[in-house]
Amino acid sequence: MITDSFDNRSAAIINPGAAANRFCCDACIVTFSNRIRDHALQRFPCKQVAELQNATGPIAIYALPYRGKTFALYLTYLGASAAAGNLEEAAMQLDTKKFVVFGGAGCLNKEIAHGKVMVPDRAYRDEGTSYHYAPAADYIRVKNAPLVARFMEENGIPYVLGKTWTTDAFFRETRDNMQKRKSEGCISVEMECAALQAVCDFRGYELYYFLTSGDLLDAPKWDERRKEGQLEGTQHDSGHLDIALELAFALS
Repeated sequence: MITDSFDNRSAAIINPGAAANRFCCDACIVTFSNRIRDHALQRFPCKQVAELQNATGPIAIYALPYRGKTFALYLTYLGASAAAGNLEEAAMQLDTKKFVVFGGAGCLNKEIAHGKVMVPDRAYRDEGTSYHYAPAADYIRVKNAPLVARFMEENGIPYVLGKTWTTDAFFRETRDNMQKRKSEGCISVEMECAALQAVCDFRGYELYYFLTSGDLLDAPKWDERRKEGQLEGTQHDSGHLDIALELAFALS
């Protein structure tokens, strides 16, 4: 059973190891949006400092200078196992323990406006990766959520704090399962949070996570809540890069 997968008694067959010349940075910013990655490269004098090797092709890690600090930035793959693997490998290449991660999420509460920032404080573990990094439980605590929420408050950024539902199968988000998660306090559904938190807890890294409220599941029919080509208020909104940069700056 997947709930029996956590093994902290025997050694892993393949272990991540620190690269010989890790790039030193104040924090690493991780995005799921290729548009935000491209926006960052156009706006800042970024340079590639490392790359993650994948069978589907390398992922570049960039140095991004900002207000006297240096941050790393990379575009991660979607999905719990892929994003977790990318983070493991990024940590091999970077001399930092701080990861600021942001992306889009489906909304489980019709009262939460499209484009609103959501800060997850617990993640329902409806994926497989986290069970290899943490003992079995329904939820994992997103331990730095209070700090992220305080940052939003201090900077006047409207946000909603609540649980998130991390799933591996977005085409199997059934109506009944959505209602179960909503009744437990979940305000969002996404594909990575539980796994990334489990990896960070296991490795001793610090995860700082926020989401953008996107499509609406809490409706008679699925509502995409955006027009074709719309970027503002979506996970591709470049304004959310500004939030991530200021959050990373506040942490450093």
